[in-house]
Amino acid sequence: MNSDNTQHKNEPRLRDTLRNDFSQGNHLNTFRREFRDLKEFYIDEEKKTRLEGMSPLARWFHLMGWLGKSMLMKLTPFRRLVLVTGIILLLAGQSISVNGGHIQFSNFHFIGGAAILLVLMLELKDKLLARDELVAGQRVQRALMPELSPVVSGWSLGIYSRPANDVGGGLIDFIRHSGNRFGIALGDVSGKGLQAALIMAKLQATLKALAPDFGSIAKLVAKLNTIFHRDVLANSFASLVYAEITADSGKLRFVNAGHYPPILLTADGAKETEKGEAALGLMELTAYVEHQLELASGEVFLA
Repeated sequence: MNSDNTQHKNEPRLRDTLRNDFSQGNHLNTFRREFRDLKEFYIDEEKKTRLEGMSPLARWFHLMGWLGKSMLMKLTPFRRLVLVTGIILLLAGQSISVNGGHIQFSNFHFIGGAAILLVLMLELKDKLLARDELVAGQRVQRALMPELSPVVSGWSLGIYSRPANDVGGGLIDFIRHSGNRFGIALGDVSGKGLQAALIMAKLQATLKALAPDFGSIAKLVAKLNTIFHRDVLANSFASLVYAEITADSGKLRFVNAGHYPPILLTADGAKETEKGEAALGLMELTAYVEHQLELASGEVFLA
């Protein structure tokens, strides 16, 4: 009983929350930003071009109409019918004419508002569920991340990653082979969000499964490309730099599949390495080039 009372006391009060919302200020700029985001999401490029040639008044009416239609078309059939009905009830007035007479509805506007509120609550529920799934996906991605400072004798390694969204298609991994071989993977899947994250997880799992069995990293990346081109969605691809280092030596081998060229920092300055071949999944490419470097003490390989 005391636990329930404590829980209720800790819940924020709506009145205090609304007061804090008003006190934050800058609402006009927030409205402009939100409205701009609406246009970017609902209005395609063809309609944007048509709007540019209209007068301000015509532009406003067309924009509102297109926004409303685009929003309705993205709803499920049931929610679309409920929302349209609610808008009609909200705007129709307080009576309906039937055979010349009038049927009075004292709660007419209330029914319309309740219908619109129902759709809003359903859409908000979907958004919150999607957010929870993204948070869960983010936790999984963090769990798949390697240790930030792997220990390899004779080497100093540092790993850093920061996804642009809640989840993304960035890949960083550190693979411990048997003996003194160690693999380092850096990649990026096309697109963003959950789809890119799922494709990245497939790439990471495939790489970790195949890498120990390939002495040639060029053949390893070619095999990855074959699998990626065969299995991944159309128009999806992934760039990848895969490198292998040897403990207690400066030997480094790497393959670049469509990623930004790694940078080699020496006493003479920064030097861009080879650009490499096509990204994984773009074409049926079976030949990748393996590059070899011998790093001296103090030289840095950045990818």
